[in-house]
Amino acid sequence: MPPIPDARPVVTGAGCLLGARIVAPSLPGVIAFAFAFGAASVQKGLTLWEAVGMSMVLTAGASQMLSLELWRETWTLGALLTIAAVTSAVNARFVLMGASLQPWLKGASLPAQAGSLFLLFEASWLAAERHRAEGGRDAGVFLGAGLLSWTVWWIATIPGYLTGALVTDPKRYALDLVLPFFFAAFAVPLWRGVGRSGPPWLVAGLVALAVQALVPGYLFIVAGALAGALTGACHREHR
Repeated sequence: MPPIPDARPVVTGAGCLLGARIVAPSLPGVIAFAFAFGAASVQKGLTLWEAVGMSMVLTAGASQMLSLELWRETWTLGALLTIAAVTSAVNARFVLMGASLQPWLKGASLPAQAGSLFLLFEASWLAAERHRAEGGRDAGVFLGAGLLSWTVWWIATIPGYLTGALVTDPKRYALDLVLPFFFAAFAVPLWRGVGRSGPPWLVAGLVALAVQALVPGYLFIVAGALAGALTGACHREHR
């Protein structure tokens, strides 16, 4: 990758438009995920503004769906800590993704960096990495890609919610299975065959089942995820 000049990042309108064009092909998937979240949030008793607010603040498919699975009518400190720990574990990949942008954004002020990283999604990160790999240094590519992804995400939550609210019997249309179907579909592209994916998935499942049987609550999700990740890392090193 070409070195990035040690200077304040350049932000141009042309760069923002370029970033938007780069992520445009991913928008149908964004819309589908956000629509599914909106429909599922109805079944958990969220209001329209609560669902839209979550999409605007969190903007993360897997984390939002998992948050719905852990949603409670009455919140306690323990429940809040649990949902924070689980979503943090799911989104841990963004720590590394954000670190990879540091050489590009380090010339900006701290508020500008924090505001930019709010728009850190897989699509905006890939757009930025592609632009940097080609020798560019216009941070507008990252901002444009992030703004478009974020805007489409929370807007698409609205029709999903309204559609879910029209269904009086969710089980009749299998809407009560949106969350299981979502995670099953989400897992399929991650499968890389028994030799590569088998051991981490098996360990994650066994550890999650063991912790669930021994510890009340949702700690089994974090334990299974960490066990699977560690197994995957060790397995890869020994291949």
